[in-house]
Order: sequence, then C-alpha cells, then structure tokens
Amino acid sequence: MTSKVNKSVIIFCVFAFAFFISTLLRAITATLTPVLTNEFDLSAGNLGLLAGGYFIGFSLMQIPAGLLLDKYGPKKVIPYLLLIALVGTISFAFAKNFTGLFISRIFIGVGVSACLMGPLTGYRVWFEEKYQQRANSWMLMVLSIGFLASTLPVQILLPLIGWRSIFFLIGALILISIILLSVFIPSWEIKSPVESKNISEGLLDVWKDKFFISLIPLAFFSYGGVQAIQTLWAGPWMLNVAGYSPLESATGLFWINITMLFAFLIWGYLLPKFSEYGLDSIKIIKYGLPLNYLILFLIILLGQKAGAAMFTLYILSSIVLTLTHPAIALSFPQHLAGKSLTSFNVFIHSGTFFVQWGIGLIIDYCKNIGFDTVLSYKISFFVFLVICILSYLFFIFKNKN
Repeated sequence: MTSKVNKSVIIFCVFAFAFFISTLLRAITATLTPVLTNEFDLSAGNLGLLAGGYFIGFSLMQIPAGLLLDKYGPKKVIPYLLLIALVGTISFAFAKNFTGLFISRIFIGVGVSACLMGPLTGYRVWFEEKYQQRANSWMLMVLSIGFLASTLPVQILLPLIGWRSIFFLIGALILISIILLSVFIPSWEIKSPVESKNISEGLLDVWKDKFFISLIPLAFFSYGGVQAIQTLWAGPWMLNVAGYSPLESATGLFWINITMLFAFLIWGYLLPKFSEYGLDSIKIIKYGLPLNYLILFLIILLGQKAGAAMFTLYILSSIVLTLTHPAIALSFPQHLAGKSLTSFNVFIHSGTFFVQWGIGLIIDYCKNIGFDTVLSYKISFFVFLVICILSYLFFIFKNKN
C-alpha cells in the first residue's frame, strides 16, 4: 500500500513540474508587458495578440493531443510535445521583432498543450476515483504556483539577467522535465480504437452531448476570459489605470496568485464536503458565478481605485469554473476521457486568445476615437462583462431542470 502511495506521489510531482513550467510560460507576458512594450513598441492589440499566441497553439493541439493521449498515453506524448515548447522558448529568447515573438509563443503553446490534459487523463487510469478530484484540484494549485513564479520572481530577475536569459533558464527546466517524464511516468496499457471512423464517432459523441454544449459559451468567454485577465490584462490595468509602477504591478500579481494557491488547496478539501450537502458541480457554478460578474462590474465602476485587491477577489470568485473539468471528465466513459477534456479545452483556450486580443483591440479603437486610457480600459472590460453574462444565461437555460 505504501509503495503504491509513493508511486502515486512521484507521478503527481513529475506531472506537476511539467504543468508548472507550462503555466509559468502562459502567464509571464503580464510581467514582461512594460519591457516588451518598450522594446518592440507594441500597441494594446499587439500585446493581446502576442499573449494570445500561446493560446492559439494550445487550442490547435487540444483535439490532436486528446487522440494521442488516448492512444499512446502521457509518457509518450508529453515529452515529445515539450521538445516543441523547448524550441519555442529558445526562439523567443532570440526574437528580434514582433513576428518572431508571436511565432515563438505559438510553438510554446503547441508544446505544452498536453501538460494538464495528460495528467488528468492518466489520473483516471492510475488513481482511485475518490482521489481524482483532489489530484485535479491540486494540479490547479500548481497552476497558481506557475503563475506566482511568473510575477515577482521574474520582475526581480529582469534587471539582473534580462528577459532573454530568463527564457534560456526556462528552456533548461523544460529539458529536465522531459527527462523526468520519460523515466517516472508509467507506460500506457489501455488499448484505444485507432480507426478513423471510431475517432470521428468518438469526437461526435463528445461534441453533440447536451451538457457539453451547454458549457461551450461559458468555457469560451467566462473561463477563457478569466485566464485572459489573470495572464495578461490585470497587469496592464494596474499599470495604466490604477497607476502602479512595474514593480508594484508584479507585486500585485504575486499576491493574487499567492491567494489562489491557498484557495485551490482549501478548495480541494472542501469539494467532498459540498457533495455531502447536495451541492453538485452544476449548482455550485449556478450560484457562484454571479458573484464573479458582480466583482468585475465593481472593478469597472471603481476604475482607477481598482487595483490588486479587486483583481484578487475577481480571480478568487472564478474558482467555481474549475468544476467544469471534472464534471466533463466524469460525464463520459473512460475511453473518451482524453477527447472530452481536450475538446473542452479547445473552447477555454481559444476563448482566452480571443478575449486577450479583443480587449486590446477595443482599447486601441477607443483611444483612436479620442477616449482617454482609463475610459478605454473600462469600456473594453464592460463589453467583456456583458458577453460573460450572456454565456452564463445560456448555461442556466440549458441546465434549468
């Protein structure tokens, strides 16, 4: 029994290390905003596009990654994909213009595309069901650690070694992760159908499922949008609206992610308690999300007075959205686990890309027609809020029984 537990801990830690790297790369743009904007003369739209490049690559690989995970398992899939992330990270460090940065971000997104879905697929096979939800929650805690590392630690390193050397260091971490995954992750013993007909039918089973459909707008705008704010626009808001310095902004992002780190830890322990009181995932999402929208409205209303504390509350109140992943995974049979999770991730991460870029485009448009910076940010965030509320109403309508 002890040996089995130790093996599970090793599996979790190796997966967690790879996921940590992927989330560090996901969120690092927010901290690098002042440096990259000055060095490459980026507009708000280009900044959103650059940050979103990661999510383009990530989204494009989700369904292929799901098929590969179901067929070959995480041990064979994640290390090979991470080689692509390694190429993207090193090329980002050498980039001389916006195009080079953008293409490198796409490569990074492709390369880390299985760093969460791989573990979630593996947990369904290697972990008992009662531990799956906790492992999933703790992986989200790792997400916060990665986001945390992308804030104040990166800001401290910037004047010491520069942003390019930081990416060389991350490249070294990727190489270590590839070795650990190849050595410690078990081989895949599940035989999954490989015929194209079975693959297409499996995807069709996922995409036509009524519960899956009800979550698509919520995943795209609300879940993807929260990621867009956390991994990019919270930083520029604090810089350009609240008047923070780069160090103050990085410190604000740091404390946002410290809060989320402990929130995910507590969340993992509370989830089983909720079910004892008859609160399933659907009910928690229904009752919890309006608070998230209210806080976003208050951020818009407060404007220059809304800083790190308000964004902490906003990100914290979005924690109910994390229930969508286990809800999706448990609503499909085991052989569709990879396909269902990665199909769902297509909408989350493509949504992140479009929201990141869209907010930037709206900010640029508002500035071009004569609005000041503060009002431009408030208008763009308000448009985002309205769309999020509509996605929530669609979810409520589809799950009203």
